[in-house]
Amino acid sequence: MKWKCIGDILILDNKFDFESEDELAMLAKKHNVKTIMKIDHIQGTKREPVYKILFGRDTETVNKENGCLFKLDLAKVMWSKGNNNERLRIAKLVEDDEVVMDMFAGIGYFSIPIGVHSNAKHIYSIEINPNSYFYLNENIKLNKLTNVTPILGDCKDVAPKYNADRIVMGYVKTTHHYLKAAIDSLNEGGILHYHETVPEKLMKTRPVERIMSQAGSRDVELIKINKIKKYAPGVEHVVVDARIN
Repeated sequence: MKWKCIGDILILDNKFDFESEDELAMLAKKHNVKTIMKIDHIQGTKREPVYKILFGRDTETVNKENGCLFKLDLAKVMWSKGNNNERLRIAKLVEDDEVVMDMFAGIGYFSIPIGVHSNAKHIYSIEINPNSYFYLNENIKLNKLTNVTPILGDCKDVAPKYNADRIVMGYVKTTHHYLKAAIDSLNEGGILHYHETVPEKLMKTRPVERIMSQAGSRDVELIKINKIKKYAPGVEHVVVDARIN
């Protein structure tokens, strides 16, 4: 049986099919959690979970990761536990006094670690889901950050209103549709962190070609293609680090 703990909530693999109240109670006691859930999948551009509660009632929790606190409701917003190394990697890349834009900010998956672990001048965090936006605000307060501006709206509309030295695009479905808005907002010599799910055989070509196709006359300098995790058989979740000159 596969499982993961997010704060004091246990998430079980969908293959788990024995739902005896006694066994679930024992499982909750063993892992010291208040609630046990299954999350079937995440749907739509607002990344909303389709879930089932097996034990307990409360789906709100606080998860600690990389020295950051994240308050969230697992019945309303997503949490990707497999991306924790990437979140810390980006935070450590941010240079002093950079202005950072976090597109698809969610509850602050990237914004909060950047705020905690870097000396960024300012962080613009854009999120379309009102529930995620609510917890983004909560997490800014929880981590006592003063340099993060949460913005509720669609990245395509909001991003062009700001300029940044570094832009994080931490979303994997149809992310390429937002590339032009991101590149247009990026300062000369700025860094783009572009996420995509891509077949293994296209991993070294397609994401870079998509960036170049939206860069127009600006030069694209590939810095790194970083594997995050296996997304599906033969499909990788990758992030491309590129400098746009």
